[in-house]
Amino acid sequence: MSSFSSLAPSTFAIRRSADSSQWLLRAAAVLLGSTLLWASAKVQVPFWPVPMTMQTYVVLLLGALLGWRLGATTMAVYLAEGALGLPVFAGTPTNGIGLVYIAGPTGGYLAGYVVAVVLVGVLADIRRNPSILRTVAVLMIGELAVLSLGYCGLGARFGWGKAFAFGLMPFLVGDALKLVLAAATVAYARPLIVADDA
Repeated sequence: MSSFSSLAPSTFAIRRSADSSQWLLRAAAVLLGSTLLWASAKVQVPFWPVPMTMQTYVVLLLGALLGWRLGATTMAVYLAEGALGLPVFAGTPTNGIGLVYIAGPTGGYLAGYVVAVVLVGVLADIRRNPSILRTVAVLMIGELAVLSLGYCGLGARFGWGKAFAFGLMPFLVGDALKLVLAAATVAYARPLIVADDA
């Protein structure tokens, strides 16, 4: 009986230590993800009224590899950084900062990123090792969410014809390539994450 009693505190300490480690890993993932979003925003082709960046690639990865909760948390941190005035968005600080920038032409795309992370995170099950075709299909749903909300945001601001010509068509080829790259990255990284969680 006494040996059981002595084991109980040590078991609790081990569990608490494991919980702390998990919390630190999640915090590190959020920090890394928001940093990747910032860096990918600066890798861009200067289109009008919004540039083409590598952010869609990172957004798809966040949903597929982190899941919807952690991915959405990462997006929330990133948007909070931008709202507070940090130059984390593609056009900052040149085209404004903070909430003014978020309410500008790229606002629809930023909203699309959040929706895409949640959709991809919910649909992608990193523990079942789905086929590459299923992965592409899931990522495509996220991609369509970004393009749709971005198009709606631009359409409301500039008109639907201009939004189609300048906010949708120029991005199709580049986004298709980013989707393929994201699918390949997920296919490579998912088994490593699953093995690490096992």
